[in-house]
Amino acid sequence: MVQVLFMPDTANRVVRVKLKDGTYKEIQMDEDGFILNPADWCPEFVMAIAEEEGVSKLTDEHWKVINYLRDYYQTYDSCPPIRMLTKSTGFELKKIYELFPTGPAKGACRMAGAPKPTGCV
Repeated sequence: MVQVLFMPDTANRVVRVKLKDGTYKEIQMDEDGFILNPADWCPEFVMAIAEEEGVSKLTDEHWKVINYLRDYYQTYDSCPPIRMLTKSTGFELKKIYELFPTGPAKGACRMAGAPKPTGCV
């Protein structure tokens, strides 16, 4: 179950996701849908926002990109350059756009729980 709540007096919103253990977690996002606190990320968050990103079913290929971006962000506190993303995942840029129709910065980084990139990804 997923609920999207809008925070009063801000453009921010909260996604309420049901975790595997049956409890609920509220995750705050900015006006563009990027997570405000990357430590709040969980796989259920990805599943909750996938359809917003044009992804009807998450595959192993999606998770390969998402996990790479998460690991990179946790190590370097930023998203990788697009060339590094394609080289490290083995996917051409065209494939990444097929997986994430809104693109690597908007879709993939958002689903990986990274904050909104300041430049191109």
